[in-house]
Amino acid sequence: MTETYAFLAHLAQSAGLLYFMGIFIGMAAYAFWPSNKAKFDEAAAMPLRED
Repeated sequence: MTETYAFLAHLAQSAGLLYFMGIFIGMAAYAFWPSNKAKFDEAAAMPLRED
């Protein structure tokens, strides 16, 4: 029973690490994608605009 628990805990930790690394890499790729620059520049300038 203990070996099964240790194996499943290790598997869950490894799968969780890979899952969150994939999410992080996807978010970073989205943020640094060249075609998104115009959207981010517009959003950055939004607080400085006069209504």
